[in-house]
Order: sequence, then structure tokens, then C-alpha cells
Amino acid sequence: MNHEERLRGFFEASIRAKRDTLASALPVLAAAGEMLAGALADGHKVLSCGNGGSSGDAQHFSSELVNRFERERRALPAVALTTESSTLTAIANDYDYDRIFSRQVEALGAPGDVLLAVSTSGNSPNVVAAIEAAHERGMRVLALTGRDGGRIARTLAGEDIELRAASDVTARIQEVHLLFIHCLCDQIDERLFGHENQA
Repeated sequence: MNHEERLRGFFEASIRAKRDTLASALPVLAAAGEMLAGALADGHKVLSCGNGGSSGDAQHFSSELVNRFERERRALPAVALTTESSTLTAIANDYDYDRIFSRQVEALGAPGDVLLAVSTSGNSPNVVAAIEAAHERGMRVLALTGRDGGRIARTLAGEDIELRAASDVTARIQEVHLLFIHCLCDQIDERLFGHENQA
């Protein structure tokens, strides 16, 4: 196989993962956008967390809300729990790495807030712990997962929502997660600020 054929395979696999996900996730994605927009409209905030590439996704989502996505609008309250190195290392050192997100949820989360929990495997112990802490704080959870949803799928409850990428390959799952994030940002903007563009 030459280089171009290998690269074409990546594109085709990514397209296939997105198409397979679309077949199952569209109504859930719409509901997730409504949940986030509703929470923000009511004055609540979104906390986000994940590890590795999923940490980048958590930060990406937070930055799109605080700054802007594709339209001029007011800043929206979102905090990525993955960025404060002093906080992260203090919690990991004094307690346990599995508590690096849950401890922050205990400090910053409030009833009505939403936790965006990102894990390609669905099994990240510190993300599961964050979900449990969010439940204790009266928060709802939006989980982005892959594969079979893992422990996270079994930890969700009540009004929580899972958006699962239809793939078993980490890179493909991450690519679908990024698309999820952009769709969610668009839904938030449209729900909260769409009227501002109307004549």
C-alpha cells in the first residue's frame, strides 16, 4: 500500500465512523444541545473534563463557550477542569489521581450545572468519579464516549445523556467527539442567540 492509499483509508474510516454515528446519535445530539442551552439560559455553567486527547476536547468546548464559536455573542460560563496544573497536581499528590476532577466538581459544581465528561473508552476512573460527584451536587451529565460506553454508560442516571461514537478506534472516536462538540456549540448559539440575526 502506498502512502496516498493509506491516507485515503484514514479519511474513509473517519467518514464511515461519522456516518455510522449519525444513524444512531442524531436525536440524542439534539437533546444534548437542548440540555446545554437550557442550563446556560437559566444561568448555570458547564464544567468539562477528560484525559489526554479528551482533555483537549474538554478545553476546546470550554473555549468555544467562553470566547465564541461562529457568531458574535456574549461570553458563556464554562470551565475546563483540565487546565490548572497546581490544582491538578495538588489533588493527585494529596489524595489520588482518580480524584483530580471530582474534587473540582465538589468545589465548583452547583445544582443545575452540567458536567461534560469525555472518555473514548468510557472507563476513565477519574471521569467516572467526576460523574458521581456531579450527581451528588445535583448536576446533570453529558458524556461523550465510544466503544460500548464502558463504566460511564453504567454510571449515568436520571436526565443524563450519553453521546457515543460508533467506533472502537480511539482516533476515530476522537474525530467524532470533535464533531459532537461543534454541533453542540452551534445548537447553543442557535437556541440562545438565533433570534438576534432575525429581521
